[in-house]
Amino acid sequence: MAFTAKDVQTLRERTGCGMMDCKKALTEAEGDMDKAIEILRERGLAAQTKKAGRIAAEGVVFATSTEDVGVILEVNSETDFVAKNDKFMDFVKACANAVIKDDPADVDALLQCDGGEGTIEEMLRDRILTIGENIKIRRFERVEGITIPYIHMGGVYATLVKFETSPEIAAKPEFTEFGKDIAMQVAAINPTYLCAEEVPASVVENEKEVRIAQLKQDPKNANKPQNILDKIVQGGLGKFFKEVCLLDQPFVKEDKISVSDYVARKSKELGGDIKVVKFLRYEKGEGLEKRNEDFAAEVAAQINK
Repeated sequence: MAFTAKDVQTLRERTGCGMMDCKKALTEAEGDMDKAIEILRERGLAAQTKKAGRIAAEGVVFATSTEDVGVILEVNSETDFVAKNDKFMDFVKACANAVIKDDPADVDALLQCDGGEGTIEEMLRDRILTIGENIKIRRFERVEGITIPYIHMGGVYATLVKFETSPEIAAKPEFTEFGKDIAMQVAAINPTYLCAEEVPASVVENEKEVRIAQLKQDPKNANKPQNILDKIVQGGLGKFFKEVCLLDQPFVKEDKISVSDYVARKSKELGGDIKVVKFLRYEKGEGLEKRNEDFAAEVAAQINK
């Protein structure tokens, strides 16, 4: 079956592959469009195997929510340029929607979920084929209840905050604005705990020991009894809690009040109780080995092929 230049263009639009790859696939498929797509997919699977060992520590973190479910996830690629690719971002959003809809237990289960263009696994293979990079779904978390998402720096940081309040208050635009303020605080200041009560006793004891050791190194404290040092340390724990606990931190937009004070003020303004229950914060590539880019060497390698 013969094919035309328009067929090549159509295949390019449907797969995102290069013109010569499309032409070769149509030739091999004797002009059959569906068979040509399958040929390209098969070649993509071969390419995926080669790419699987390559470092993928870029990409994006993403957060979104519905009225009663929120999700935060990370999808990695090899370069940060991919995060600006519409096909890549459509895939990230499809993953988030599948997590919301199907509540998969883990990444393997997510791969079997429907993504709107086939399963998430099929969509992943398609993106690896069309984009030409190793792409991995790294992690996700799903939170039921009233949540507010926030994405910073185009997907370098993402946060998701869960609140307890009435549906009437949650439906107000002012609540959404307030929720984004709290989510932004989490992104900017990176608290470890929600409040002082949630800090494990072992962490508090370790902090006390560190502070006592620091005090004893100061000659001015050499003759002070242990009970006095303990009181100094106990007083200093307030500063520690302000550093690591979200509700105790100075509010980033108005540092003369704490986040807890801001929540109380907004509760009064909006006419009902609001409680911050939980927060999640993802940073793109945290804990992953980064790719060591040497573009000059990469270009030279391509030239010498």
